[in-house]
Amino acid sequence: MKTPAFWQHKNWLSTLLLPFTSFYEMAGTLSRIKTAPVTLPIPVICIGGVTAGGAGKTPVALYFGRRMNAMGVKAFYLTRGYGGSLEGPVQVNPAKHTAAEVGDEPLLLAEILPTIKCADRLKGAKLALKLGAECIIMDDGFQNPSLLKNLNVLVIDGRVAFGNNRLIPAGPLREKSKYAIARSHMVVIVNRTTRVPALPKEKPVFAASTFPRDGGRFKGKKLYAFCGLAYPEKFFEMLRTLGVKLIETRAFADHHPYTADEINEMIVAAVKEKAILVTTAKDMVRVPPALRDCMVTLELGLEMDNATALDNILYFIMGRDPPPPPEDE
Repeated sequence: MKTPAFWQHKNWLSTLLLPFTSFYEMAGTLSRIKTAPVTLPIPVICIGGVTAGGAGKTPVALYFGRRMNAMGVKAFYLTRGYGGSLEGPVQVNPAKHTAAEVGDEPLLLAEILPTIKCADRLKGAKLALKLGAECIIMDDGFQNPSLLKNLNVLVIDGRVAFGNNRLIPAGPLREKSKYAIARSHMVVIVNRTTRVPALPKEKPVFAASTFPRDGGRFKGKKLYAFCGLAYPEKFFEMLRTLGVKLIETRAFADHHPYTADEINEMIVAAVKEKAILVTTAKDMVRVPPALRDCMVTLELGLEMDNATALDNILYFIMGRDPPPPPEDE
């Protein structure tokens, strides 16, 4: 689905839907009450959010995975694999699996760390343990109570924060923001441009920003851009900052499975305008393979402020001593 515009404001439609939020809240509360979290023999790090889609969880999860690689930790990603037809548990193989089978995000995660896709997080965790995992990084799962988390990382979109601060379907929240903040061990705010509600002083807060890798190659060129994201305008805005001539944009629903007809239509339009067809890496894995050579991706990176402090937290979670600081010359 596309993120409703009214989720950012308290208007008449949002207010009309307020009575239905109690059912959503009740379902989440009952799930947490009746589920006893299982403690694993290895650390579990959860990269999650309180809003439905678009917070920047996957870039943060990729960042954490790269840090674990740098530390020499045999970490595994664990993900539900939204939209994937395979129930799992299955280890994701980008050379074998499709987005229709495992979801789009798991294919990106698997390029960094071994990735387990499973609707049942506990079953997925058991497979990771069997395969020798020393740590599990959950991509999403902040509201899933099946596993005890050693580090709950709450990711907040710094552009929209909590929207109108109402629960689904009246707003974007999966649970009340105050409960999510209380359950978190640390907070990462991605691309902060708006006012984020005050956070408890005892919570470590990290600022992160996404940036286009090799974006300079597009400067001055004509682009036809498309994507299927929760907040597609964020992608289009990033392209505009590169000094491109954005002749057309087309937004699809988040996780949209592209058809050959849809892609061919955009290829023809881009060729007619002598423009480059561009999308995101997350969208590319949902494009029919035979048509991927007809477009390019804008690769995104993520920078974390105070990265050393974050590394120290990860070393602590893993029970390891951080390396000594470099000696002054």
